[in-house]
Amino acid sequence: MIAGGNATIYVEDMDRAVDFYVATLGLALEQRWGNHWAQLKAGSGMTIGLHPRSAQAPPPGTPGSISVGFLLDEPIDDVVKRLARKGVAFRGPVVSDAKAGIALAFFGDPDGNSLYLCELKRAF
Repeated sequence: MIAGGNATIYVEDMDRAVDFYVATLGLALEQRWGNHWAQLKAGSGMTIGLHPRSAQAPPPGTPGSISVGFLLDEPIDDVVKRLARKGVAFRGPVVSDAKAGIALAFFGDPDGNSLYLCELKRAF
């Protein structure tokens, strides 16, 4: 079901954020899709995703502006149904972007921390 994951950090300025995490902190830039997403590797066990702030996301530096995403190895709809049966309350329907090849489902843990499921529908 869960095959990996990352911490997503919402940022105001993608270039500034990438520069900080790569040049200042020394993390490795694995991939970057313009100003839409940057994927950083923090050693062998952690991936950090930088994402521009959107109208739906909390402002950077506020509660909820960092979330944990779980990469799936099976269809997201199946996982959502299974977790919903276990009492997980999702925040809206699965969001799919066919052009980007991604599907996301947002929810929280019992303490209200932001979590999401991610199914990559095509290889990048």
